Amino acid sequence: MSLNKTPALSSLACTVVYWQKQHGRHHLPWQGTQDPYRIWLSEIMLQQTQVATVIGYYERFLSRFPDIATLAQAQQEDVMPYWAGLGYYARARNLHRCAQELATNWDCRFPPTPEQIATLPGIGRSTAAAIAAFAYGTRSAIMDGNVKRVFTRYFGIYGVTSQRETEKLLWDTAQSAVEAAPASLDMAAYTQGLMDLGSQCCIRGRPDCARCPLKANCYAYIHGVQQQLPTPKPRKASPERACKMLVVRSHDRILLEKQVSPGIWGGLWSLPRYDDASEIDAACRNFGQAGAAQKMAGLLHVFSHFKLHIEPWYLQCDTLRVTEAGQGQAWIAIEDLPSTALPAPIRKILDGLFNPHDRALPEFTDAPADTG
Repeated sequence: MSLNKTPALSSLACTVVYWQKQHGRHHLPWQGTQDPYRIWLSEIMLQQTQVATVIGYYERFLSRFPDIATLAQAQQEDVMPYWAGLGYYARARNLHRCAQELATNWDCRFPPTPEQIATLPGIGRSTAAAIAAFAYGTRSAIMDGNVKRVFTRYFGIYGVTSQRETEKLLWDTAQSAVEAAPASLDMAAYTQGLMDLGSQCCIRGRPDCARCPLKANCYAYIHGVQQQLPTPKPRKASPERACKMLVVRSHDRILLEKQVSPGIWGGLWSLPRYDDASEIDAACRNFGQAGAAQKMAGLLHVFSHFKLHIEPWYLQCDTLRVTEAGQGQAWIAIEDLPSTALPAPIRKILDGLFNPHDRALPEFTDAPADTG
């Protein structure tokens, strides 16, 4: 790990602000506001998720939960459908918990300092600083993935960014850049500018150095090591798991199970899950339909820390009454599936089976697993 000390810290922030006002993003739905609630919601949604994906979710979420009080008063099962498909569902559960804490302890308002904001559920140091910068103009550094990429290249900081020593150096450098800036610094523009640089110019694969306002003093650009910074993490093989799921249809309803919290899909609805074919057979016998399940094309769903191979099976069982559901289970009308909180792979399975304008039985295939 090393640090290039040549670039002047005093000019960095001003250069970023000037560039952002000329070339940065200005028309995203969460910009142009100082409402901490809207800023907080966008920051949480943007964690691990692309801007283009977030926009629709953000607008739908705000339409249903326009303020902290509305979100705090809602039940978790009312919140989850508005997050289903975004992934990393602990974010939604923490969002709800945070709103409840703000309602209980802060009169439905955000605390005034980033240190206080960072004590709330699901909000870390960088997110707290971003909320404070955009809402209150607080001079506090952020350090998300985009900023790490910009700073490691600009200052020549080597070392895996998740390691404590490297991360501390990055934070110290980021705070020094803020402190060296003039008192008149537009913190909202500076904070947004760092994010915009990382997403528009200083991208991972092929950075667009020709458009970057920092290239004249950028260590990586001068030394031609853009591809070596940030220092890549050692690659680890992603564990793989497998399961079988059963789509049980009775008339125009599907049997779903509520997933417990905490858990990867906690608070969402999923299909009954089994470890092997014998369990599928046993479930079919319980439904009075021994050997009637039909195997569907499998799919692969990639989580951040493992891969899950899902083998779905389909059982048409119109003799069942919709009252016959186990604990934690419910019969959901097919027409209600679009508004049900489903994990992305489960929605993909069901969308492939049922078209809201076509109630015909699905076709089955032995096609290879989908890797999408």
